[in-house]
Amino acid sequence: MAKSPAKPSESKPLKRKAYEKELRSLQTELCILQEWVKHKGLRVIVIFEGRDAAGKGGTIKAITERVSPRVFRTVALPAPSDREKSQMYIQRYVQHFPAAGEVVIFDRSWYNRAGVEYVMGFCTKQQHTRFLELCPMVEKFIVEGGIQLIKVWLEVSDHEQRRRFEARIDDPLRQWKLSPMDLPSRGRWFEYSRARDLMLDATDTPHAPWHVLRSDDKRRARLNCIRHILDSIPYKRIEREPVKLPKRSMKGAYDDRASLAKRKFVKDVY
Repeated sequence: MAKSPAKPSESKPLKRKAYEKELRSLQTELCILQEWVKHKGLRVIVIFEGRDAAGKGGTIKAITERVSPRVFRTVALPAPSDREKSQMYIQRYVQHFPAAGEVVIFDRSWYNRAGVEYVMGFCTKQQHTRFLELCPMVEKFIVEGGIQLIKVWLEVSDHEQRRRFEARIDDPLRQWKLSPMDLPSRGRWFEYSRARDLMLDATDTPHAPWHVLRSDDKRRARLNCIRHILDSIPYKRIEREPVKLPKRSMKGAYDDRASLAKRKFVKDVY
C-alpha cells in the first residue's frame, strides 16, 4: 500500500544550504518588487500576527534584510501610553500608514485587541466585541482608499512553542525575547486559540483576507511567506540605466592619511 503524503508538520526540516539558496533568489525578487512599488507609487500594509514564539521577528527580518528601510518600513509599537489609551483605538496605527512607494510591515497591529488584550484582560468584552464588529468596516475603508492590505497569521504548534520558550529560557542570547506576556500566554493556549478563531471568523473578509502560515519549520515558513507576498502584489521588472563608476578626480588632491593619523582610532583587538 502506498504511503499517504506527509502532513506539513511532518515534513523534514529544510536544510540550510537549500534554504539560503532559495532565500537569496526570493530576496532578489523583493528588490525587483521594491523598484516596482516606488515606480508605481503603491501603498502596501503587511500585518503579521500569531502566537508568541511563532517566528514573526525572524520572518520579518528575512523580508527586510536586503531591501531599503525607506521603502520597507517595520512598525512594532510598544504598549499604548495613557494618552494613546484615550484615543480612537486605531488612531496610533494610522499615523504609520504608508505613503506612495512604501510597504509598511506591522509586527503586531490593531489586532492586539483581538488577541493579547482580550485574553489577558486589558480590554473589556464589550470593547472586544465592538472591535470585531468595526474592524472589517475600517479595513474596507483602508482598502478602498488605495492601500493593499496583506494579513498573515503565523501558527506554531503546542510542541514547537514549548521548545522555543525553553530555548529562550536557557540561552542568554535569547532571553531578551521573553516578554512579560510570553509565559502567561503559554498557560492560556486554548484561550488564545478561541480568541484566534473569533478573530478569523469576524475579520477574514474578501477585501482583507487572512492567510495562515505554518511556522514550525522557521526556514520553510520564511520562504513561503516571501513567496506569498510576491504573489500578492503584481509587479514587473523595472529596467535600470547602466551604472558606471566615475573616476576619482585629482583636483585638490592631498595626503588625507596624514590628517587621519592625528585622530583617535578604535583599538585593533582582533
